[in-house]
Amino acid sequence: MQAETIVLKNGTKIVVDSVHEENGKVRYEIGDDSYAIPKSAVDHIDSFGSASASRRSAAVPDFVPKTTEPTFSSNVSVNVIKDDRVDDAEVAKAEASGDDDVAAVANAQAGRFSLEQGDRDAAVRYFDRALRFEPNNATVLINYAATLVRIGRPQDGLPLAERAVRAAPESPDAWAVLGYARLQADRAKDAVTAFEKSLRLRPDPGIQEFLARARREASAGADFVDAESAHFTLRFEGHSVQSGLTRSILEQLDGDYDSLVSELGTAPAGSITVILYPEKDFFDVTHAPTWSTALNDGKLQIPIRGLTQMNGELARVLRHELTHSFVNQISRGRCPLWLNEGVAQLMEPRTTASAGSMLARVFSQQKEVPLSSLEQSLLGLDDAGAAIAYAESLAAVEYIHETYGMSDVRRLLERIGRGDSTEAALRGTFNVGYGQFEQDIATYLTSKYGN
Repeated sequence: MQAETIVLKNGTKIVVDSVHEENGKVRYEIGDDSYAIPKSAVDHIDSFGSASASRRSAAVPDFVPKTTEPTFSSNVSVNVIKDDRVDDAEVAKAEASGDDDVAAVANAQAGRFSLEQGDRDAAVRYFDRALRFEPNNATVLINYAATLVRIGRPQDGLPLAERAVRAAPESPDAWAVLGYARLQADRAKDAVTAFEKSLRLRPDPGIQEFLARARREASAGADFVDAESAHFTLRFEGHSVQSGLTRSILEQLDGDYDSLVSELGTAPAGSITVILYPEKDFFDVTHAPTWSTALNDGKLQIPIRGLTQMNGELARVLRHELTHSFVNQISRGRCPLWLNEGVAQLMEPRTTASAGSMLARVFSQQKEVPLSSLEQSLLGLDDAGAAIAYAESLAAVEYIHETYGMSDVRRLLERIGRGDSTEAALRGTFNVGYGQFEQDIATYLTSKYGN
């Protein structure tokens, strides 16, 4: 019997690669290690078709300012977008004009266009140059701050958002981006104040959702205390989490951080916030689906479920969620969900072994969920659908890793981070589109597991 999650009678869940019953015991494998526990301690075993073993990770929630064009006392007419791209020669011409307003507008226009095209690195460069000419322009500050938060740099975006509010105290976008930066910088209580101010200036359903989330986080975290390491800030209820567990978590995370730097060749910017929640609080605060076991929305949010010491499942969850921070850094927050989840599972480490035969059959019969439909979200899927989506995601990344190597996984992420669509990044890296890529996965699975 193969499975993914062993659920014990005390509520503990153990995520495994494979499991079977033998002589009154449940034996299971995690990686190369084998374990056994009494069958009497097991409540039930969820098969791969149940998504209780799945992880859900959201990228940083997206806030796109409605304010786009810088305004000045004089009329400034600039257009640096030609043939659906930024004309850098026109940007340079504007900078050489000697008119700071013209230079600022040219760079801001290029930055906003790059942001809308998904090239966030280019957007950062252009917004930064725009501020050199007009350092207190609220529109530039708002868009620049939003971009920095979106690529996982809320601490860098925060002072820009504060400057935007000082420059334009009646701008709803300025207050919204300040709330956005504060929320992602783990200052939920302060974020509430900023979002409320934005909504008083202009009602907005999206900002209302941000406000609701900030209120939930502020309420849940009112009694939290912090522990820190070189790369992490750990937040938890001091009376409900044992100090030995917090030390173990930070040690685990620090070790995983170094390992992932070696594997993926980069590191997230700044300290990473990790929040430990009692299980009920986790779902109340995050509104994550019931099949979730953790969440990374820029902060790692982990339900502890009454644990008093580190175990194999928690270690895998931590490494999985931390991987998302690395992937989001490389892809500048643009990674399609299937690739993000596939890399995170590969890094746990997890393999397709327990679901290989099923996956080979599904792909060979062309009954898989198209990867192109798994780029954004799994929120509409039920438990079984989500589990299949995660299995396909792992199969896709495992195929890339075993066929081409981790360097090409990184190359694919980097292309997406530079603004390529997923299909264009696949073609640029492997010379295949989605259709051929899925056929190649099918061939890989059949050769490994048969039909």
